[in-house]
Amino acid sequence: MNAPLLDIMRRSRLTRRNVLRSAGMGLLGTACSGWFRTLENSVCGEEVAAAKPKKRCIILWMTGGPSQMDTFDLKPGHANGGEFKEIATNVPGVRFSEHLPGLAKHADKLAIIRSLQTKEGDHARGTYLVRTGIRPGAPVAYPTIGSALAKELGATDSVLPSYLAVNPPTALNPDAFSAGFLGAEFAATNIQRSLTGDGNANSDFAKLQLANLSLSPSIDQERNIKRRELWTQLQSNFAQTHSTQSDDAHEVLYQRAFRMMDSNAAEAFDLSQEPSALREAYGKGLFGQGCLLARRLIERNVPLVEVALGGDGNGWDTHANIFQDVKRLSQELDAGWSTLMTDLEQRGLLEDTTILWIGEFGRTPTINAAGGRDHFPGAWSCVMGGGGINGGQVYGATSADGMEVTDKPVDISQVLSTLCSAVGVDPLHENYATGGRPIPIVENGDPIQELLS
Repeated sequence: MNAPLLDIMRRSRLTRRNVLRSAGMGLLGTACSGWFRTLENSVCGEEVAAAKPKKRCIILWMTGGPSQMDTFDLKPGHANGGEFKEIATNVPGVRFSEHLPGLAKHADKLAIIRSLQTKEGDHARGTYLVRTGIRPGAPVAYPTIGSALAKELGATDSVLPSYLAVNPPTALNPDAFSAGFLGAEFAATNIQRSLTGDGNANSDFAKLQLANLSLSPSIDQERNIKRRELWTQLQSNFAQTHSTQSDDAHEVLYQRAFRMMDSNAAEAFDLSQEPSALREAYGKGLFGQGCLLARRLIERNVPLVEVALGGDGNGWDTHANIFQDVKRLSQELDAGWSTLMTDLEQRGLLEDTTILWIGEFGRTPTINAAGGRDHFPGAWSCVMGGGGINGGQVYGATSADGMEVTDKPVDISQVLSTLCSAVGVDPLHENYATGGRPIPIVENGDPIQELLS
């Protein structure tokens, strides 16, 4: 490619990378998604200097819609208040549920948004709205915020994917968890529960595993080398007559997978390397061990990690028996999240790691006949903390009965814009969808300056 044309492509952002996204790279699937980072170097001939990500992000996704009334915006003394008591935090005047004592000790590093308002009360639609900032039905397939941030924060030479997600409930609405028009390069690489046991004496710990990082038992290293040599030869011959965007992407996918298999990347997922006492502190379940894995990935400069709580069941969708279920969920949340905060802080990682706690909506202040709360997008809470966040504050307020926002209403675009700003990414930065349409990372929302440090 000649220099003048390359310069035009750079300035207009019509790079080969954009063309590949537009050509339907999503058809390649997500089993190895996130392993395309070297694509631009391979097909454009550009040398891009690798850089250690300056900021990192952890999204704690609360599947089902957590009750704000029983976590971070309790209404003691009101008929809607429920059974739980409030407890003091390490910030005067800020109070949490009694079942979040660990997080109460980190309130000085958390910003509680109590005035979030959205317009989708259906799980699938609400999930899409919160994760993309766009209501469902748009003509463009928008990327989830994790994919958009992974694109901006990822390193070009990283062996590990730039975006890993633990136990995401993708079946609910696959489009809400996709990279949209950004293409499979920036889709999350999903990590699920392993059914093979933990491999140590504490077999009751949930084990997480990234599949297909090791050879099949029937293939030894010598055979593997021969298979690769044959594949390389066949691929080279094929490319001479079938050089298309998808073909190029397919080759880079395999090369990236080979690099990952040949490295020690799999060690990041071996939680048995951690002290048992620390694993206990995080919690033995999928969420707690996922939070521990998040810390190990952040240590290895993975810029975007997501951990879901409730992704393997109804989660926070507590239409009945809410106090029993939310107590259990809150205890699991508190152990995993508070230990993650402590662990990151002690390792000097928290100041560069922003955390967002959020679900698809909140729950009704009124308690229904089954002893539960129903879907409620009208006035609910989310929490931000860690790097880039001005912690120790509550932003916004709801009425005494919790039915409406009474101060500083917030929409989801503002939350996502604030998250971008906290990790040093311009929320108005534009990517190009199919047809060359420029689309900002976040549309129609300004960052909440009071929340940014």
